[in-house]
Amino acid sequence: MNIEQLRNAWIAAGQKVVDAQEKVQQALLDDEVTAEQIKDFKAKLDAAKAKRDMAKEQLDEVEAEGAQGAARSPKTPVKEPSAKEKFVTNFKALLRGREMPFKDLVVSDPDGNDEGLGLTIPPDIETQVFYLIRQYDALQQYVDVRPVTLKTGSLNLEKWRDITPFADLDDETATIGANDDPNVKKITWEIHRHAGISAITNTLLKDSPENIIANITAWLAKKEVVTRNAKILAALAALPSAQDRTLTKFDDIKDAFNTGLDPALHATTTWFTNQSGFNVLDKVKDAMGNYLIQKKIVANSQTPMADGQVISEIPIILGRPVKIISDRWLPNGGTTGSPVYPLYVGDMKETVKLFDREQLSLLATNIGAGSFETDQTKLRAIDRFDVELWDTEAMLFCTFTGIADQQGHVISTAS
Repeated sequence: MNIEQLRNAWIAAGQKVVDAQEKVQQALLDDEVTAEQIKDFKAKLDAAKAKRDMAKEQLDEVEAEGAQGAARSPKTPVKEPSAKEKFVTNFKALLRGREMPFKDLVVSDPDGNDEGLGLTIPPDIETQVFYLIRQYDALQQYVDVRPVTLKTGSLNLEKWRDITPFADLDDETATIGANDDPNVKKITWEIHRHAGISAITNTLLKDSPENIIANITAWLAKKEVVTRNAKILAALAALPSAQDRTLTKFDDIKDAFNTGLDPALHATTTWFTNQSGFNVLDKVKDAMGNYLIQKKIVANSQTPMADGQVISEIPIILGRPVKIISDRWLPNGGTTGSPVYPLYVGDMKETVKLFDREQLSLLATNIGAGSFETDQTKLRAIDRFDVELWDTEAMLFCTFTGIADQQGHVISTAS
């Protein structure tokens, strides 16, 4: 074995000592562990220490040979671990309760015990979470997401409909006046912590880095989608009553779109309803017997068709896409027997601003939160963001119990 192999063997032996020490410590806290079992754990710990010490002696002897020994056994280049490998290593250390480098920790608001540290999710892992979020049908993709680095702050924005044109000068020799200042308004944000706890099995620690990352990213993505969707819908629920509309017939839908929204928003407008509401709208017909909801063929990427381009159909109303949300997250109003269905229509990016701290962090324990009693490790994740309403006139909140078909006006002529 060369020096590098001996060094790796010594490090591995040291890790086994730490693992054996943990088993001894856990056994001392468990009243059901017998004296024979404790002796067995102690014997394994002593054996691990002996192997570690022997590995260290061998390493010291080879290193003592100096440059001549090093020349006979050239060192193998050490590969710098990737960000993913470092994250998996730190994640395992986190679950085992070991110390991690401080640069891999992120400070959050202290809790009652002044504890606010957690393992930071690296950018490449956050990217995987982001792509999964898109697959899980997140409302976040429709709102205006603003990355921020501070916990609180404010932003001056100008609403599209408040922008005024330049002045018209009739006289070619007239003096050009000062341009009107933008009609900006302030929007304030305060980052909130949104946290959850999940039980992690001990077998996860023995899995491959790819599977560990897959488990973490899938869990984080699902929790983040559900959490942010709930906050976005809660913000929409706070729209002023002036934006409310009641729909009873086909033409009411046209009126809401044509006159309830600024025409400048029509190109970026989306319809949002729940499953039950979509089921009602999907059966409404115009005067010619055509369904209100049409289908539009869209390409999912810029890839040429010959290279595997994927196309799909999306529902549209008056040329604008319809987004269907689960009844669980966007429930009906009214009663079970007489439901009132929700329908939002407008530009979500103008209406809702999501301020994202972009700091997902993890913290684990195998003692608290019931972990010790169930022999599990509990993993806590914290997501930091805030959702605020901005241009409330860019969105309408419509409700309906049913939509009558458009009346036909076919005039027959005598032959």
